[in-house]
Amino acid sequence: MTEFKLSPRFRSLSLVGVALVGSLAFGSAGASAAGGGAYYRAELAGPASAARFVARDVVWACKGTSCVAGQGNSRPLIMCSSLVKAAGPVASFVANEKALDADELARCNAAK
Repeated sequence: MTEFKLSPRFRSLSLVGVALVGSLAFGSAGASAAGGGAYYRAELAGPASAARFVARDVVWACKGTSCVAGQGNSRPLIMCSSLVKAAGPVASFVANEKALDADELARCNAAK
């Protein structure tokens, strides 16, 4: 039976390939987060009582009255309502670059 052995040059080339693929995978995730990869953005009526908290299975990060979070599994109105329950009334709420209209915002703030 024939035994195949990789040359040292080929082994180092395969390591470079693995490193490249890994850096692309992790690099794009980091760039997305660094580039404002938040799916939800909200302005609260008053400052948040905590800088970080969980509402409806997403982690919210707030600074003053501005809050951001990654994408969750619920509709935007439900996510907004869960934020109101956790942090208080919301002045504006945006999901995937689409803002809730005035009627939706009123429904969101009514959920206490």
